[in-house]
Amino acid sequence: MSISIPQLPKGTRDFYPEAERIQNYIFDTWRSVAESFAYEEYEGPMFEHLELYTGKSGEEIVSQLYNFKDKGDREIALRPEMTPTLARLVIQKARELKKPFKWFSMPRLFRYEKAQKGRLREFFQLNMDIIGTESIYAEADLMAAIATMLRKFGLKDGEFAIGVSSRKLLATYLEEIGAPNPSLVYPVLDRRLKIGPEAFAKALADAGLSEDQVKKLDDFMSCKSIEEVKAKVHSENATAALQEIEDLFATLTAAGYGECVNLDLSIVRGLAYYTGIVFEVFDKGKSMRAIAGGGRYDSLTEKLGGERIPGVGFGMGDVVLADLLAEHKLLPSPKQSVDFYIASFTNDMKKVFETAQVFRNAAGNTNAKPFSVAHPLAAMKMGKQLDQANYQGAKIVVYVDGSKAAEGEFEYKDMRTGEMFVGNVAAIIDRL
Repeated sequence: MSISIPQLPKGTRDFYPEAERIQNYIFDTWRSVAESFAYEEYEGPMFEHLELYTGKSGEEIVSQLYNFKDKGDREIALRPEMTPTLARLVIQKARELKKPFKWFSMPRLFRYEKAQKGRLREFFQLNMDIIGTESIYAEADLMAAIATMLRKFGLKDGEFAIGVSSRKLLATYLEEIGAPNPSLVYPVLDRRLKIGPEAFAKALADAGLSEDQVKKLDDFMSCKSIEEVKAKVHSENATAALQEIEDLFATLTAAGYGECVNLDLSIVRGLAYYTGIVFEVFDKGKSMRAIAGGGRYDSLTEKLGGERIPGVGFGMGDVVLADLLAEHKLLPSPKQSVDFYIASFTNDMKKVFETAQVFRNAAGNTNAKPFSVAHPLAAMKMGKQLDQANYQGAKIVVYVDGSKAAEGEFEYKDMRTGEMFVGNVAAIIDRL
């Protein structure tokens, strides 16, 4: 009887050590930048009650979820995004949490949708959110963090752009032109650049807009500057929404991020809970899906049954980001690299383990990261030990029983130059 080989589920990935090193590089960069902006890390469960998502997005969201009934006959869904979980956490301790606060998370998420380039069914996403303030400076802080992060990954300002729009501005313009039922219009506008002008016009007509309203709306969303927008809007609310964008751009320019942001009214963000500024981050040529996206959601906690607490945040997925960094040749080598490899001519394994621990402990009581130390796990010829040291990317090979070393010293080889030396532990570390 033949046994079939287990297959990887569609839309998921395996992370062999080489791939995991790349993944950890992304995670480490996300975390270090978030913490440098004073965001605190949080987490939640991988699954939630289904109603948390249907309450936010309606029953139609179910087709995009991995959902099931548990043994207690409860409707459960694997989390497709983190914002509803964050909202639940905020609602549960609304009066205890000192506001405003800044949190981040790097969850594994699940969406049941067609797997394609840049979009998988299982993925990781950085989420950064500011809760408890309506100030536009919260958006400025988030966008500064995004730009800092992408710069740290090695991208230059001209290689990415944070496009900024405003649901508040769009809502006031829809009112000005007399558009009926904006809730039907937003999902269409979010697909504007993906479906072509004819399909776009038809979808808006189906949502109740006249031919003249469709043309006005298309012209509005094509504006590339605040001055162009000012010529098209007239209400006090629209002027206030525009002023928010101007203040945001001025703040980011003062902080050195002016080249990273631009007005892009084609950005709508399809989710219904956005209430103000929305933004998406693209590579400059928009040759890929959005690297990140988010916006202000001041009514989400209220919609989910809590008190109204303003919030703004974004998500940055690992899949598109890794594709972009690979395209720019900015990913680190996936090969292993260790500091020391402990070798023995006589296969004295007790001495090998003892010396390995000496080097691991050599950082002492400082906050320095411990040295990475490898060694053989069975008796083998020196040639094979050196092959293993090379394979593991060892920088220095330390011989525990070299004949030229005095008491308290070791013979060692700098694998980067091929040179041999004799010295004590401190000298070997200095060579590293």
